[in-house]
Formats: sequence, C-alpha cells, structure tokens
Amino acid sequence: MATIGRDVETGLVKGLGALDATTLVVGSMIGSGIFIVSADIGRQVNSPGLLLMTWVVTAALTLTAALCYGELAAMMPHAGGQYVYLRESFGPLAGFLYGWTLFLVIQTGTVAAVAVAFAKFLGVFVPGVSADIYLIGAGKFGITTQQLVAILIIVALTAINARGIRTGAVVQNIFTVAKTAALLGLVVLGFILGRNAQAVTANFTDFWHNADWSFTTIRLVGVATVGSLFSSDAWNNVTFTGAEVRNPRRNLPLALGLGVAIVSTLYVLSNVVYLNVLPLEAIQHAPGDRVATAAVSVMLGPSAVQVMAIAIMISTFGCANGLILAGARVYYAMALDGLFFKRAATLSPRTHAPVFSLAMQCIWAMLLTLSGSYNDLLDYVIFAVLLFYILTIAGIFRLRRTRPDAERPYRALGYPVLPAAYMAAAGLIEILLLLYKPSYTWPGLIIVLLGVPVYFLWRKKEGSA
Repeated sequence: MATIGRDVETGLVKGLGALDATTLVVGSMIGSGIFIVSADIGRQVNSPGLLLMTWVVTAALTLTAALCYGELAAMMPHAGGQYVYLRESFGPLAGFLYGWTLFLVIQTGTVAAVAVAFAKFLGVFVPGVSADIYLIGAGKFGITTQQLVAILIIVALTAINARGIRTGAVVQNIFTVAKTAALLGLVVLGFILGRNAQAVTANFTDFWHNADWSFTTIRLVGVATVGSLFSSDAWNNVTFTGAEVRNPRRNLPLALGLGVAIVSTLYVLSNVVYLNVLPLEAIQHAPGDRVATAAVSVMLGPSAVQVMAIAIMISTFGCANGLILAGARVYYAMALDGLFFKRAATLSPRTHAPVFSLAMQCIWAMLLTLSGSYNDLLDYVIFAVLLFYILTIAGIFRLRRTRPDAERPYRALGYPVLPAAYMAAAGLIEILLLLYKPSYTWPGLIIVLLGVPVYFLWRKKEGSA
C-alpha cells in the first residue's frame, strides 16, 4: 500500500486557489436536477412538508459528508482524492472498485447525461436539435442531432481542459458564477413576485399531509432521497484535483464546506419557492417534470420556457466542464498505481494536463451518449455512490486508529458523532433502497463487483509485464 506522503502528483501544476476550488464544488453539483427532480420526489412523498424535508435531509447529509471529507482532503492532498482515501484506508482493491465504477458509469455517465440535457434545451432555440431527428440510421443504431451536439460539447470541453488546469478553471469560474446567479435569481424572484395565494393555501394549510411520523414516513423520505442526493452529488470532485490546489490543507476543507453549504441552501430555498408558487399537484404533474419552468411560467408568463432553457444550458455546460476536469485526475492516479492504462499516468509536457486520461474519459462518455443508456446506469449506481461515501467516511475512523500520528491540519467537525450519524443515516437509506427499490440497487452492486475480477486480472498483467 502506498504511504500518505507519496508524491503521486509530480508534474501537476498547482493552479487552483480557494475560489477556484469552491467554484469547482458548486459548479459540479448544480446541473439540471434541481430544476426537474422535485416533481418525482413530490409524487413519491405526496406531501409538501415531506417534499421539503427530503431536500433538508439531503442537505444535512451532504454537508456532513463534505465536512468529514475535509479531514481526508487536508491529510492527503493528492491527485485522485477519494480514490486515494479508499486506497489508504482499506487497500488498493477498495480504491480500484471506486475508480472502476467512477470511470465506467458515475463520472462518464453523468457527463453524458448533462451534455444531452444541454442539447435538449438548446433545442428550444434550435428546433433542428432534437432526439427525433436522425442524422444516421434510426433507433438504437442511429445518431440524432441531439446526440451529436452532446458529443461536440464533450469533445470541446475535453479539448479546453487539455490546455491545462488554469484554462479549465477559468471556464468553470465563469459558468459557475452565471449558474449560481441564475438559481439565486429564481429564489429571489420567487419570494418577491412569485407568491401564489392558491398555492400557499393548498401547500401550507395541510403542510404535513401524508406524514404520519411512522416508519412509513421514514421510508417515503429515505427512498425519495435518490433524486435529491443525485442532484446534490459530485461535490467530492474537488478532492480529485487535490494535487493542483494551492495551500490544499486549508483550501480543500474550506471549498468543500463552503461550496456544499451554498448549493444546499439554494436547493432548499428553490423548493420553498416551488411550494410558494405551485400547488403540490402542479409540482407533481409539471410537464416533462420541468418544475422550475412551471414555476417561472407563473411569474413571467410564456417567456419562462426560454429563460429556463438558457439557465439550464449554462448550468449543464458548467457542470460538464467540472466533471471532465476532475474525473481525469482519478484515472491518472490509478494509472500511477498500475491500475489503469499506463499512458494515463503521463502528462502533457506543454500543459501538464493528463491528456490521455482526459481522452479516455471523453471516448467512453461519447459511447454512453450514443448508447442512450446513461440514465439507466445512473439510476443503478446511486446505491453504489452512497456506499462509497459511507466507506470513505468509515476510513476516517480506521486511519485515526492505524495512523494516529499522521498530520491532520483539519479534523472532521463533530467527530466521532457526526461521521457516525452520517454513516447510520446513509446506511438506513441503503437498506430502504435494497428493500423498496431493488431494481435501482442490485444492478449497481453488480457493476461494482464486476470490478473485482478486473482488478486481479489487471494486477496479474502488471505483475507479469
């Protein structure tokens, strides 16, 4: 097992300051989910209070996890982030399974999904960009104009990030500021102009409708968090760039805590606005689940479709950039350990970026875009994503015991109570998903477990090389 002091990031440029790291957290988190998933959550819980509670629970869980990760990030500010934490805590197999799942589905599938979301909303202004217009073939064996635009976005952002960490960071900063301003604008507009007396009466008179505070309520909220947790995911991506953050022992914990707090607050307030503007039934049955568009339509009229399309295009473009920038650093770190293609461990002599790693990620994300299966895959892996979060936080307990003298510039807030509470709450959600959404859980576990024989085959290959 590699030691904590191992310099795996030789040659990488420390080009990210505190602001850059924070915008990477914020920009990677905010995609298209906050504008859409409240409809499905509303249908599942059938209660205004439980809809809002689902987002509050998600915010509490995500912020707790981020504050816990701060200890590991400050302790091991290396390229690969969470991959390194799992490797150091539980051995190389644990790290590989995370990196395997990240490359196969989590990162690349999300890149594909947000790129397609960008193309979908571009279709509002350019009708020729559509899932129904084929350039080649048809059905599963065709390429639509929507898929082509998504692929061009992935290729363009990969090329931008191949130019170096500063170029990628500049793009990230611009689009994160823009999308945060757009989401904040939705919140402010909702509170100032959006109050709908009919919605307020319907939602807040019987706020806790369908909440009997029994196990049924816990089950409803626990299962419904799938959507809100996924919408709040990717906050950990900043840890992947640990070797490129200046003063990482201070800036990584700061970026994690501040970035997650900003996004979680905006998410909760956005849902208060939805409830302030739309009756629960309108949220549940928003056309195409586009809740934000339905809410803005009440406030601004017909122009809402164009306004929200622009906001979501900005949001998804910035999100895809952050995911592409960060993900490549994990495969780079894996390659240094002999657990990914050797060329992925090389850096461009001119830009000091992991160009081959970026290219591999780009190719696989493009294939997922063409397959059209990324949404199913992402549904499957939310269970695995949460499992890796639990394991990583368990690593704090293990490393405190096995490496008590290691330098810890920042210590997890509320240790051991808050980390243990996160593990218990997230573990409960995992159990509920296993029981009540097995179609979401077992395929994800299978994807992870398929990495076990791949790991041993790769090790055997490296050993015989």
